[in-house]
Amino acid sequence: MNLIKSTGTFGFYTIISRILGYLRDILIAIFLGTTFLADVFFVAFRIPNTFRRLFAEGTFNAAFVPSYTTELTKGKSKSNKFAGDIFNLMFIGLMFLVLIIEIFMPVFVSLIAPGFVENTKKIELAVNLTRITFPFLFFVSLSSFFSAILNSHNKFAAASAAPIILNLVLIGILLCSKILNDQLIYYLAYGVSFAGFLQIIFLYKFAHRFYSIKFNFNLKITRTVKNFFKKLLPSIFSSGVTQINILVGTIIASFQASAVSYLYYADRIYQINLAIAGIAIGVVILPQLSKYVQKKEKNKILLIQNKALELSMFLSLPASIALLIGSQEIISALFGYGSFGQEAVNNSAKALYYFSLGLPAFALIKVFSSFFFANHDTKTPFYISLISVILNVIISVYYFNKIGFIIIPIATTISSWFNSIILFIYLINKGLFRFNKIFVINFIKIVFATFLMGAFFKYLIFIFQNQLTYDFNFKSFYLILSVILGLIFYLIVSLIIKAFNFKDVKLKY
Repeated sequence: MNLIKSTGTFGFYTIISRILGYLRDILIAIFLGTTFLADVFFVAFRIPNTFRRLFAEGTFNAAFVPSYTTELTKGKSKSNKFAGDIFNLMFIGLMFLVLIIEIFMPVFVSLIAPGFVENTKKIELAVNLTRITFPFLFFVSLSSFFSAILNSHNKFAAASAAPIILNLVLIGILLCSKILNDQLIYYLAYGVSFAGFLQIIFLYKFAHRFYSIKFNFNLKITRTVKNFFKKLLPSIFSSGVTQINILVGTIIASFQASAVSYLYYADRIYQINLAIAGIAIGVVILPQLSKYVQKKEKNKILLIQNKALELSMFLSLPASIALLIGSQEIISALFGYGSFGQEAVNNSAKALYYFSLGLPAFALIKVFSSFFFANHDTKTPFYISLISVILNVIISVYYFNKIGFIIIPIATTISSWFNSIILFIYLINKGLFRFNKIFVINFIKIVFATFLMGAFFKYLIFIFQNQLTYDFNFKSFYLILSVILGLIFYLIVSLIIKAFNFKDVKLKY
């Protein structure tokens, strides 16, 4: 495996997906803004989309890949038997779960968006839309199974490209908004579930060479399968703790008008970097790391861990600084059109500012958790994540009435730094990780390059301040130009001081 090449492949398709996601969201911002309809749709969309992130972005991998890799070493028949048992159990379990929640959807939505309850029109529409979008959970969870099969065989392209389908479907619907008029949000809801169905077909086309579906509902739960599900539930919580914290924030934010929308748009921005700096790296290293843990090759394990951490910091630190410096200009340039007014820009920018403070922590959680998962330990990250979520809830609830929705990104950032620091301490104490000399030197260089890039990016924002105002028509062009120039500057500085080496691109792990 080549860490940078594999991360680059995963990251390339992820960036395409996020760019299309941005186009989708800019269209939603234009047609819905931060209105009553936007809040309702985002709740209906947030629920299945949170599950997509929980399952598709490394969580299912965390439990499946180490177990499947172990079975692969025993032979193809063993690995196919294990995969078949898991698929059939998931199929039955998910069908039952979706059916139950569809029946009790009013109760479910009331729990997810309690702030909607007093508004009869709002809660009824949210229930109807969520009933339409919720089958996406079934489809995306099964899609994550096929993605994990591919990732286990170091095939990352198809799995990372699959989310593009959702964005293409929703963009197509939004482009027909003039025809659909008041029915637009209903078509968007149907589009979510339809896109999930298309993702399964797409992924199975690539995964069937490694595993073919064989329905068998006369199941015997083996010890291996039991061990997998024991690891799955903690991994869902621990690997998806950032998404869980955001979901908690959505629940609390539903008590303030438009707050759900402000958080959603801010969330969309920093998730672009997190997808590469945290999720992609965590997904890519897990199969190989699991294999070396199985073989007890300590030098290889240490090399992968340090390079993964170095790459994560190389990608997340400059992004965090850039978002801190230009949060207002970034939100304005990307979403400040149509129904998305100046107030919406200001509030979303505030949320983005505080989320960006936690971006390196969000990435570290993904990478550190993978170190535990490769060692078949999902319980330790689970307990730490549980404390982190409780901390997040306490801070958010206590201060929400005093300072409003802005406490949600602040609480998410504080709890995420707590999570990442405790994960790191446990890794060191358990002897599962240690720094090598190369990492320490390169980290200092990365911090220095990030500092220079931050100064340069602030200068660019100052130069283009008139072109980045809310009322300027071509502000997105100047933002993109500033980001590209800042990125080029960062890469040049990194190459000069050797914070990044070209030889790492060809390095096999």
